Amino acid sequence: MMPVRPRKDKVVLDTSLFVNPEIRHSFGNSPTEALHGFLLIAEQIPSLEFYMPTSIFQELLNFVDQDEIPGRFLAVLHQRPPDKHVLTCPAYLLYELVEDMRDRINKGLRIAEKAVRSAGKTDERELIQNMRKNYRDALREGIIDSKEDVDLILLAKELDALLVTVDHGAIKWAEKFGIRWLLPGRFKDYLLSFIETDSSSPTEIV
Repeated sequence: MMPVRPRKDKVVLDTSLFVNPEIRHSFGNSPTEALHGFLLIAEQIPSLEFYMPTSIFQELLNFVDQDEIPGRFLAVLHQRPPDKHVLTCPAYLLYELVEDMRDRINKGLRIAEKAVRSAGKTDERELIQNMRKNYRDALREGIIDSKEDVDLILLAKELDALLVTVDHGAIKWAEKFGIRWLLPGRFKDYLLSFIETDSSSPTEIV
């Protein structure tokens, strides 16, 4: 009887791993170098499968030199959109989303009211800059606010995968869906922990 190959663990990646300068340095100094650095390690880990939503992958291509990306990269990092027609979510999450949005809108109104009261007392440019920052923080911090964020969450849920992202909104909703997550700053150490394990395991035949 032929041995059964163990189920591979799956990992869903966000672009921040390669694009964010504060995060990608462990893999490379530029998005293209970071992609190469990731590939060199990932190819040594047969027990993991890596995925990226198609929408996120297209976003990544805007930051890298496509001529320097080896073809084998596509064999390591799989592009896959989530199955939007099959996946479902608990109704209570919709209630939470509505409540959250209402609270954020109220915060935005209070910020705008404060800015109006400060008009004439503060430099106009400084007033606008502060209002924009505070308004953006109130409405966008800790929420999924793009279809790419939704794709990350849905694909990680569909695959029962580990989600690697620095986006606070994606992390917040990953926890609501019971999705495992990891900050990109710890991802390289996570990968390296598999190399010794995989290299010491006997090769199995399917």
